[in-house]
Amino acid sequence: MPLELQAPASDPAPIFEIFRGNYASELLTAAVAHFGVFEKLAAGSLTPGELQSAVGLGERQFTVLLTGLKALGLVEEKQGRLQPAALAGDHLIPGKPQYVGDYIRLAADAPGVMTLVEHMRKNTLAGASKDDDRAVFIFRDGLDSAMEEDNLARHFTLMLAGRAKNIAPVLAQKVDLSQAKCLVDIGGGTGVYAIAFLQRYPNLRAIVFDRPAVLKVAAEFAQSYGVADRLQCVAGDMFADPLPIDCDVMLLSNVLHDWDVPTSQRLVEKTAAALPSGGRLLIHDVFLNDDLSGPLYAALFSVALMVITEGRNYSGAEYKIWIRAAGLTPSEPIPTLVHSSVLVSTKR
Repeated sequence: MPLELQAPASDPAPIFEIFRGNYASELLTAAVAHFGVFEKLAAGSLTPGELQSAVGLGERQFTVLLTGLKALGLVEEKQGRLQPAALAGDHLIPGKPQYVGDYIRLAADAPGVMTLVEHMRKNTLAGASKDDDRAVFIFRDGLDSAMEEDNLARHFTLMLAGRAKNIAPVLAQKVDLSQAKCLVDIGGGTGVYAIAFLQRYPNLRAIVFDRPAVLKVAAEFAQSYGVADRLQCVAGDMFADPLPIDCDVMLLSNVLHDWDVPTSQRLVEKTAAALPSGGRLLIHDVFLNDDLSGPLYAALFSVALMVITEGRNYSGAEYKIWIRAAGLTPSEPIPTLVHSSVLVSTKR
């Protein structure tokens, strides 16, 4: 009897909030003990560019830091200038009577904090070896990715599947593909998202486009969920190889957050070019607020992405810029599950 993907009775978002919670304390400690953010803001408000220069961070790392501090309610921006929020002004400015920064500094040399600080001080991904977790989840020419090896690819792909199994059936409910003919799940891993759409829409066929080692797992999942006759596994490099054509829907689920802005924008352009007129691109991910002020879970998840990938979480506004430039018309994000949303865009 084939397995069936079903929407969960409860949203497991609170579990993931707990799981990401360590990044709140580590980011706070890094800001206080290593980058002196509140000392630099104590003398007066600064523009984001001025604070970035003062802390000496690259654009991606500074965006992650600032978004996190805003989401934690410690920094606020007014008329383009940054200042400590009331709570930080009372307790995180050195010399204030109720200063607690020295207490925060107790964790300054903790391994997690030091790892975070090391990554924040680097503008590009470093250390491409199988023993480096930064090389686990992404593929790039010249990068030694653990996902190229069958055993490691299987291990990490199955780890990520638990979250996807909860969200995928909800995504399939939120996006109507009843009139679609073919879906391409780019970087689809286990193919769980494609499988959820196939189970909901019996006339749909799908392609999972990913690396060969990962697709071995996707083929097993397709068999287990009874959709192997409608799901094709196509091996390729989404950056270097042509994308499958003759499909009217393309899905990028939790893919773009692995890459920097120029790379993500190029991938959106490439995906849009492979769509027919009237075709749709689905970007499914955890979105930041348009003003990059949170929400907290997305901001903390962005810290994690900064450590293990070349990317971060992006806002709907950022995605819409890339989408429109690629000749697509975006809708508004639709919430799914676990703080995720889907942005549906149509090719003009």
